[in-house]
Amino acid sequence: MSEICRDVRSQRTATLQQHRYSVIHPQLLDNPPRPDHVRAMPEAAHTYDESKVKTLSSLEHIRLRPGMYIGRMGNGSHADDGIYILLKEVIDNGVDEHIMGYGKKIVVDINEHMARIRDYGRGIPLGKLVECVSQINTGAKFNTEVFQFSVGLNGVGTKAINALSEHFEVKSIRDGAYRQAVFRQGDLITEDEGETDEPNGTEVSFIPATDLFPKYRFEEKFIRRRLWNYAYLNSGLSLYLNGDRIYSRNGLYDLLSEKIEGDTIYDIIHHREPMLEFAFCHTSSYGETYYSFVNGQYTNDGGTHQSAFREGILKGINEYARKNFNGDDVRNGIFGVIAIKLKEPIFESQTKNKLGNTEVRSELVTKVKDIIAKFLFQNTDTADIILEKIAQNEKVRKEIQAVKKASKEKAKKLSIKIPKLKDCRYHLNDKSDQGGRTMIFLTEGESAAGSMVSSRDVMTQAIFALKGKPLNCYGKKRDLIISNDEFYCVMKALNIEDGLDGLRYGKVVIATDADDDGMHIRNLLLTFFLYYFEQLILSEHLFILETPLYRVRNKNKTLYCFDDDDRESAIAELGGKPEITRFKGLGEISPNEFGQFIGDDIRLTAVTVDKVSEVPEILRFFMGQNTPQRREYIMSNLI
Repeated sequence: MSEICRDVRSQRTATLQQHRYSVIHPQLLDNPPRPDHVRAMPEAAHTYDESKVKTLSSLEHIRLRPGMYIGRMGNGSHADDGIYILLKEVIDNGVDEHIMGYGKKIVVDINEHMARIRDYGRGIPLGKLVECVSQINTGAKFNTEVFQFSVGLNGVGTKAINALSEHFEVKSIRDGAYRQAVFRQGDLITEDEGETDEPNGTEVSFIPATDLFPKYRFEEKFIRRRLWNYAYLNSGLSLYLNGDRIYSRNGLYDLLSEKIEGDTIYDIIHHREPMLEFAFCHTSSYGETYYSFVNGQYTNDGGTHQSAFREGILKGINEYARKNFNGDDVRNGIFGVIAIKLKEPIFESQTKNKLGNTEVRSELVTKVKDIIAKFLFQNTDTADIILEKIAQNEKVRKEIQAVKKASKEKAKKLSIKIPKLKDCRYHLNDKSDQGGRTMIFLTEGESAAGSMVSSRDVMTQAIFALKGKPLNCYGKKRDLIISNDEFYCVMKALNIEDGLDGLRYGKVVIATDADDDGMHIRNLLLTFFLYYFEQLILSEHLFILETPLYRVRNKNKTLYCFDDDDRESAIAELGGKPEITRFKGLGEISPNEFGQFIGDDIRLTAVTVDKVSEVPEILRFFMGQNTPQRREYIMSNLI
């Protein structure tokens, strides 16, 4: 807060000085002096007339501003990198065909640099093939008679792939005839048509443009995970990835079974109908964990459908028990998944992470409540287990409340003595346009924090400096963690003490040194979040900051290297005997240098969990009281 106050004061002072200058020199109001960097520009640079106004074609605009259409660019090392969004756009079209009752198979073939997708739907109308893949706002997704439940409603998908690919090829087969077109960076190269005995459908092949996606590669693990989501949401649809079949018979029941694998205290409750499917159960874990989908799109930040699902569970159980249970007592330890279909979904961002349709809430709450209450009346054994779990949760909650009360008093004193949080202006829960860009860096001590504070964006980047190595919280009770000063301050800074609904930052970034102590602190923080705030990771809000390990430079050029291969390439590029600096800690990188590593080109690695059931065993092995076993493993696997 003190950092923000200084920024505000400096801005206010600058404004007053400017105002005072205007009063003393009124003749300058009509012809204010230009800043030095503007005066240094050629006069032509200041000319603003009709000749400066440009009109771009739709594909030119996509290439000029790709981030508007596919989000982050990236090199394929993150599941949300642009190359996977391009792949998703094509697969979505095949899934939409399946939803409408056409095609039960989608084939995906990839290598490191190329992707080919073949669906067996109706095929793009041959006479409009070129327009559908090259002209924005052209497509059948605007026609609800053809596609009633599509995610892609803006007519951009395949056009973005076309514009951002150095090679794009599309082929449509309909009733014994085909049409094919080949593009290069959005420009049509060749067209072909004729007769064929192939089954109906559409085939798309593309190679992303290397000038926009340098050093990219498709990672099969990210694609496989996405295809499994498609399979769970569309039972009966077969997807093939390089020949391997991905298929689900039981839909969301299979998804939940795979995620938690045996940690349930009763059989999964599962309901499916054409427009709504959900499943849930209680586990021995803390907190609430949900996966939510709209028309096949994973909404990792939830939205109205997820909040309605949570409320419906509470009301359904209350109706059965004829009581008014506390929501936290009912839902603590719950794992749930919900998928709905909407004709016109409204998302709160371009990335479609959160549903905003408020009109669906009341009807969805009532429907979920009625289904759950009816199930419990028909399955009293399961109902008894749920009521016992609620009683246990209530007991734990009351114990924790007593600890929280004492901790809050302590936190008030701590906030005065240790101003460790350098906050930013905007926050995720502000509902502002900047909220999604906010992030907080959990840094290792004041040294690393110093460089970040000087080079950060005070509007969207916050800094929290840890005192040192935090507590190893594996196996500790929740009340002990709440009474721990360090972790309590972290929870308060993130505003997740009572759940993720109030999370203040879009990204929580662990930023530690690249040495043994730094890695240990990273593991301790990961243990804390995995053990008590699993949903933060499952909702894809937790990241690791990547910073360079080396600086290689000569008199003319400086290169920053993130691994040994980068270093060798930099040495070869600069030639001779360049100066090589190994950055042991973040504090060794000067503020002038650090800004670029947390700016537009920031490198973040998402912390992900494929199987929730594997987390307890992983934590037990790496963070438990089995030091001899762990030592033997480390020694056996040293390179």
